Amino acid sequence: MKKIGFVGLGIMGKSMTRNLMKAGYELHIFARTRAKVEDVIREGAIFHPSVGECVEEVEAMISIVGYPADVEEVYFGEKGILNSAKPGTYVIDMTTSSPKLAKRIYESAKEKGIHALDAPVTGGDTGAKNGTLSILVGGDKADYEACHAVFEAMGTNINYEGGPGCGQHTKMANQIMIAGTLSGVCEAMSYAKAQGLNLQTLLDSVATGAAGSKQLDAFGEKIMNGDYAPGFFMKHFIKDMNLAVEEANAQGLNLKILKQVLANYRTLEAEYGDMGTQALIKFYE
Repeated sequence: MKKIGFVGLGIMGKSMTRNLMKAGYELHIFARTRAKVEDVIREGAIFHPSVGECVEEVEAMISIVGYPADVEEVYFGEKGILNSAKPGTYVIDMTTSSPKLAKRIYESAKEKGIHALDAPVTGGDTGAKNGTLSILVGGDKADYEACHAVFEAMGTNINYEGGPGCGQHTKMANQIMIAGTLSGVCEAMSYAKAQGLNLQTLLDSVATGAAGSKQLDAFGEKIMNGDYAPGFFMKHFIKDMNLAVEEANAQGLNLKILKQVLANYRTLEAEYGDMGTQALIKFYE
């Protein structure tokens, strides 16, 4: 597998594209606005004016777009991936999206002789830049194995989660964990500030103990310094939590903490949706 297509060159996708090129793959890309990807074109990526023309040229096509509606358009549009890919092509959706949609893509792809995987990621913009993403893969195991080298160019913790949709279900579980943990970080820092504690000393004191977490490491100092630049947009995290609540409700689960954190974020979305997830602290302020 030498030629890779990519659609969705945002905060995550642009770094993932660069890492694929560093690994020696020939990158074919599509973006609605060419001006936004001129940097990676200068670095060697080959631009196509439509996603359909892009997928026609490659052996594997990767997507990491914003919302399930975007995934739907990219895959099922008149000149979308599934209507343009040659039989035998691997199509890999790395968007955090609906497990039901992942299964639908898989079934439609299989009818056309196309191999489909759902492979959402976790690790944020830092993981994307450093090529250290965790990649959660659902679909046929043989397809996972065939694409493993492609995944290795972007991540270091690559796992087969099960059949179609299981990558997305694993990402839902991941986002549920983050929701509770980041909420706890914000509440603890709000408490410490109210009690007059030195926040840097607090972070230094607890980071290596039982209260330590990846969320604390990533966002503790940013919250303390009022840095809300997005490594992952709040509005996209709200989308993920909505999907998780929908899937939980379908199983008769009542995930009260998830629902409360989602409600807190929703109060902030209109004003702070384009900030990072750490802007949850604004709810407590």
